[in-house]
Amino acid sequence: MESTVIMLNAQQREALVAFTKKGVHSVRLVNRARVILALDRNGKKDHLRITRISDQVGLSRQAIYDIRDDFLASETIESFLTRKKRETPPVPPKVTGEVEAQIIAIACSEPPEGYARWTVRLISGRTAELGIANGIGKSAVGDVLKKHNLSLT
Repeated sequence: MESTVIMLNAQQREALVAFTKKGVHSVRLVNRARVILALDRNGKKDHLRITRISDQVGLSRQAIYDIRDDFLASETIESFLTRKKRETPPVPPKVTGEVEAQIIAIACSEPPEGYARWTVRLISGRTAELGIANGIGKSAVGDVLKKHNLSLT
């Protein structure tokens, strides 16, 4: 079983104290640093219990355990105190380069019979007819046209 005791050296402790007192950081990250400082047992005769730390910081006991485990799993203090960048967006975009090209092709083609010009609504309807990205909304079509500096007039 791996150790769940946190023993900070002087350099780590100074870095965490400086993080909590200097600069502008999110409350979440400052609370994470404060929890680790409270959990540090290096050089202390009496350490704070998890319940007392949760009352002091205003987090649940489970949050304290999770922060402790994150700290023990991280390699450096910097990696512990920074958020990881998401590799992929939570929802993939509907409008890809291929879809943009098809929208532009529709906008540059002859308008349907009975119309003098294309409108955003007509283009959106045509994308639904052709099955392009399961039909995209008028605002997405307008965004594509604006992005490529195309005017329907």
